[in-house]
Amino acid sequence: MSEKPEQKKGWFQRLTSGLARSSQQMTEQVTGVFVKKPLDQEQLDQLEEMLIEADLGPQIAARITDAFGKARFGKSSTETEVKEALAELVMAELSDREGVFDPLSGPKPYVVLFIGVNGSGKTTTLGKIASDLTLNKKAKVLIAAGDTFRAAAVEQLKVWADRAGADFMSRPPGADAAALAYEAVERAKLEGHDVVLIDTAGRLQNKQGLMDELLKVIRVLKKVDADAPHETLLVLDATVGRNALAQEKIFGNQVGVSGIVMTKLDGTARGGVLVPVARASDSPIKLIGVGEGVDDLQPFDARAFSRSLVGLED
Repeated sequence: MSEKPEQKKGWFQRLTSGLARSSQQMTEQVTGVFVKKPLDQEQLDQLEEMLIEADLGPQIAARITDAFGKARFGKSSTETEVKEALAELVMAELSDREGVFDPLSGPKPYVVLFIGVNGSGKTTTLGKIASDLTLNKKAKVLIAAGDTFRAAAVEQLKVWADRAGADFMSRPPGADAAALAYEAVERAKLEGHDVVLIDTAGRLQNKQGLMDELLKVIRVLKKVDADAPHETLLVLDATVGRNALAQEKIFGNQVGVSGIVMTKLDGTARGGVLVPVARASDSPIKLIGVGEGVDDLQPFDARAFSRSLVGLED
């Protein structure tokens, strides 16, 4: 999902707007605590609490506070200076956690598996990616509705497929999702699709039976292509806060995750949860979402995110 310069500017504005709830809370506290008087230990303690409240987590909050204190202790600062310093420290936590999602750069068909719990935005994320691939990149895409437990999920995905002009496969409720995935890749090979996007049933990560079914999908995919899935995207919902950490840990340990998509960053005042998720995961953050529109899902940019999080303009 590459961007032109004007698209990138527009995305930064949407990102800043989407993270407004998180940045407003931080900005109000920064303005009240750190501006126009020398930084002291009491203010540093308040900063650490503020970062924890933003869901950055105690360890990261302590690291950022320590570095901030070493750089600015005893100094008076303007609001902008404080924000710039915080943005740089947040970016330092994230700069090595950027990942690239480029399904058109690999083998064909490029198989992408979407995993995550119900309500994380998984189906919508798949639909947005499909639309970007077909409408902007003119790719031939096949969508497989692997959430065979929920008819509503299949219907929702069919709407996205029709909107994107992508081919679509589904099976009756309760059908074997692994068999559907196998058939989808076989069809994609025969019909020359560039990308296969496979939805899966949203499952609680602590239900082993459901996780076993997901592992079966992966095993079956490897029978038709030893390297499939080429990408396994874990979709996490920012509004669940630090519960996202538990989801990432178990999915990552059991299934193997190649990249993380963080959705609904516009729906919470704790958008900072992306930071501990990024630091704890073996997988990079590849995409983030701040709205319902197709263009509201974009590649993760550590600098843009960090500056938006503290309410800075680009």
